[in-house]
Amino acid sequence: MAKISSPTETEWCIESLIAVFQKYAGKDGYNYTLSKTEFLSFMNTELPAFKKNQKDPGVLDHMMKKLDTNSDGHCTQAEFLNLIGGLAMACHHSFLKAVPSRKQT
Repeated sequence: MAKISSPTETEWCIESLIAVFQKYAGKDGYNYTLSKTEFLSFMNTELPAFKKNQKDPGVLDHMMKKLDTNSDGHCTQAEFLNLIGGLAMACHHSFLKAVPSRKQT
């Protein structure tokens, strides 16, 4: 029998993102999507610093509308992952601005 190895850090991160989505999805009846209420709950609980650092009080409503690419009033897992990717890219760009650039040799 083959030995099953522990998940890699990347595999663990993917599993974690799926688990977080599932934690919030389905409370309003649809197990595979986030309603606006579920999305707001996710953002307020899992990313409180994001909302705190925004000047526009309607930023979360605007984000939900932008993420909801099929305009069905729900955020699918694919739409959710677009959010996570966008936030990761924004953090990466912020990090690059904060760190002095180094020339590659």
